[in-house]
Amino acid sequence: MKIAIDAMGGDHAPEAIVQGAVEAVSQMEHVHITLVGDEKQIRQYMADHERIDIIQTDETITADDEPVRAVRRKKNSSLVLMANEVKENRADACISAGNTGALMSAGLFVVGRIPGIDRPALSPTLPTTDGTGFLLLDVGANVDAKAHNLVQYAMMGSIYMENVRKIPNPAVGLLNIGTEEGKGNELSRKAYSYLKEAQVNFVGNVEARDILLGSADVVVTDGFSGNIALKTIEGTAMTMFSMLKQTFKSSLKTKMAAGMVKGDLKGLQNKMDYSEYGGAGLFGLASPVIKAHGSSNSRAVSNAIQQAVHMIENDVTGTIQTTVQAMNDKKGEDE
Repeated sequence: MKIAIDAMGGDHAPEAIVQGAVEAVSQMEHVHITLVGDEKQIRQYMADHERIDIIQTDETITADDEPVRAVRRKKNSSLVLMANEVKENRADACISAGNTGALMSAGLFVVGRIPGIDRPALSPTLPTTDGTGFLLLDVGANVDAKAHNLVQYAMMGSIYMENVRKIPNPAVGLLNIGTEEGKGNELSRKAYSYLKEAQVNFVGNVEARDILLGSADVVVTDGFSGNIALKTIEGTAMTMFSMLKQTFKSSLKTKMAAGMVKGDLKGLQNKMDYSEYGGAGLFGLASPVIKAHGSSNSRAVSNAIQQAVHMIENDVTGTIQTTVQAMNDKKGEDE
């Protein structure tokens, strides 16, 4: 099993990327990794390893680059060469913590879409209070969406959660401003009617305040609303832990209390850290493509690699393709 990784993407590249790759191959004997980037910098953080190769390039796509233009013009960038490894069947999946827009563009223009999928969805797994986690899609691959796109998101999310997260018959919810049928804008109302007829376990509308409580295993929405929800969750978690930290430092009494519950607080922080679930999958592409968080440390990179391995082992892409084909065939028969 071969995975290509953009070694130069992310806030802590290449150190965190390389260390994460080394951790992953030490834990998974059947995984072979290709790191794409500046070999001289990469070598600073690893010795020779029989299951880690390096593709040399000095060109990178930065966070400031315009995504589509960068993918088209920087053909030798670490991100584009990584995607090309998948296109040319030299890798089964690819991972980058770099420019999100550029990764989505490379996914579309280099890796390609699954036939029948109109728009891929960027899909992180987020924490829930019971530790199970839920999949939110889309969180920004497409700012605008149509109702049938949300049905495809629901189908792809269900396949992922059932095959990779091992949740039988995952519950699918539609993110909305109320739980009652008929709530929301035109897109939400039309998507609701489509999802009721779709071959997924649709449980109706879910509100943003309930999704961390586990109201659904898969939550679907357009990329605009999904991105706002994601960043609100991120910001709330960071603010909460910042406030807790300030509180525990406010007096001698609270400092003593902090020492007593330090381990419990660390456990809570880890539970709320969605990088523990891996990266955000770009579902709907012809091969697994994973966007790791820009601030990923080595552990997050290793988790993203493990996520890619599970997607390959469970043939998530092939199952989505087969399901879409069956849906289209049935639609043709009905017409």
